[in-house]
Amino acid sequence: MIALGCDHGGYNLICAVKKYLDERNIAYKEFGTFSEDSVDYPVYAYKVAKAVTSGECEMGILCCGTGIGISMAANKIKGIRAAVVGNAFGAEMTRRHNHANILCMGGRVTSEEEAVKYTDIFLNTPEEGGRHDKRVAMIEQIENGTFSE
Repeated sequence: MIALGCDHGGYNLICAVKKYLDERNIAYKEFGTFSEDSVDYPVYAYKVAKAVTSGECEMGILCCGTGIGISMAANKIKGIRAAVVGNAFGAEMTRRHNHANILCMGGRVTSEEEAVKYTDIFLNTPEEGGRHDKRVAMIEQIENGTFSE
């Protein structure tokens, strides 16, 4: 199941992503917001990130105006690797190399068509092991305060 969340600036993208998921019978859970009325993005970043780290959802998709603020908030939750994506290569590599578990996009900088494309790539790209596992483990060590150079 995919966790979905957005603020008012990303509402249009989440609607496009939901249509894509519906057409492919991909299960998702919505955490809001549900309109273009102004809201605070950290609320939705938190809800989606907790759904992912708890195992309730396998991955998440978050959208705000730029994708930046909502990704910063999500990344404060231990175990989250949320990545702002603005092109197809980034959507692929953040899964393949960084093992990202939340895709973040911006409604003011990304078209609905691009958002659907990036979502498709993100959801269908496998994590690549090898040297990338070591690097992701290093990220986790930084997060846990156990990293040493």
